[in-house]
Amino acid sequence: MSNVSRIIISRTDSIGDVMLTLPLCGWLKKHIPGCTVIFLGRSYTRGIAEACQHIDAFVDWDALKHETPAAQVEELAAHSADCIIHVFPRKEILWLAKRAGIPMRIASGHRIHALTKCNKLVFFSRKNSDLHESQLNFKLLKPLGIPDSIDLDEVPAYYGFHPTDSTSPAVASALANGRGRRLVVLHPLSKGSAVDWPVERYRELSASLPAEEFALFITGTSDEGERIRARGGIEGAHVYDTTGKFDLGELISFIDQCDVLVAASTGPLHIAAALGKHAVGLYSPKRPIHPGRWSPVGQHAFVICAPNHPKKGGALSISADEVRQAILRA
Repeated sequence: MSNVSRIIISRTDSIGDVMLTLPLCGWLKKHIPGCTVIFLGRSYTRGIAEACQHIDAFVDWDALKHETPAAQVEELAAHSADCIIHVFPRKEILWLAKRAGIPMRIASGHRIHALTKCNKLVFFSRKNSDLHESQLNFKLLKPLGIPDSIDLDEVPAYYGFHPTDSTSPAVASALANGRGRRLVVLHPLSKGSAVDWPVERYRELSASLPAEEFALFITGTSDEGERIRARGGIEGAHVYDTTGKFDLGELISFIDQCDVLVAASTGPLHIAAALGKHAVGLYSPKRPIHPGRWSPVGQHAFVICAPNHPKKGGALSISADEVRQAILRA
């Protein structure tokens, strides 16, 4: 559409969701040459947006939401957007975009608030679809008159995702520990976004990988590090605890310099896949959290799916040997 040149992508949820929205930005750049893509997201996902070559500006929702309503409208209007795509429709942002006078406001027609706040509605079901999350995002492009579907194997070409940090002291120090060995990132927890693999399985896995060949790095927030240690921790002469030591930009840079990452369906897994790393994802078969919807998408991404969804409070029934074999094949 020639009359659309400045587009806001609104996705104010988690790192993994934002990662799977990046190809949408690359697709816009391809089909609307010269367009400006502005990303409206949470402060903790800024590092993702800054590492994407297809995103020209970032609007921090966590800062904007604390402004007065008038200031919010003024700030959003100042971006002079022709269009906003509510990939993750948040009621207050739907209202704000309309008040800011953005001419084209696109959202899924299945949210009741979108019916009165948006003028371009697209009707599709995420929950019942067989499409991957990254493909579902493309459905919102239909009102722009550009192709709104993509084959899953094409998606990685549109990430445009590259580390922005030069190696920080924290990253350099961690990498020095693994010099001369294959570097494997283990990200045990997922902040509730997925069914986790038990910490004891990570311990089994680490014990099964020879210390002379592998260096294993445990990643996560400081709080996640405490929770991992409370569950017995993951120890060994070749295991290094980096929890709480990296900000998001540093984590991206660190993953980019490692060989393999193992995690459940969570943000770092999608970061690794987008960087072309060997991303080993551990999944439940239950819809809608199954790999058909949320698998890592990348040239070297690989999924191990448990035979059954665990009972409440349970964990994924995937053996340490299955994951070990995936690492050895990587």
